[in-house]
Amino acid sequence: MESSDADRGPTFDGIRIGRPATGALIDAGYRTIADLPADLRELSSLHGVGPRAIKLITEARSA
Repeated sequence: MESSDADRGPTFDGIRIGRPATGALIDAGYRTIADLPADLRELSSLHGVGPRAIKLITEARSA
């Protein structure tokens, strides 16, 4: 199994955003919340990253 096909689980850097969003962020080269762009709306272009994932990441950044 290639790494891009591996199940990375539903958690990205401690945030439970779901498997599709986690996979999309990892495939795009993001490894931590700090790696993400300042404007999280840019992530909505990634297949698998929806409004819920962006909301959860935004909340985690604010905490």
